[in-house]
Amino acid sequence: MTTSNSSNKNGPSNLADRALKASHERGMIFVRFASGHEVSFPTKGNPRLESAVEEDVGRIEISPCGLHWPTLDEDLSFAGILEGHYGQR
Repeated sequence: MTTSNSSNKNGPSNLADRALKASHERGMIFVRFASGHEVSFPTKGNPRLESAVEEDVGRIEISPCGLHWPTLDEDLSFAGILEGHYGQR
């Protein structure tokens, strides 16, 4: 997992921080938060994401608590993602 932010390198600034955008590119999921914090993690290691077609992996919905892939029946919480748990086998 990779995180970045010019003002806070420890994660979203508070529990009220919200995701603005989630995307998929070259085997990685990228999430940008309102605070400017960005998180990325690989699809490899998550059986549903790594075996899915690109179109389905890129169809990411943002909920208040995490990410959802409707066509893959996969959900990952922001808390889990920030702890490095993103659906490993």
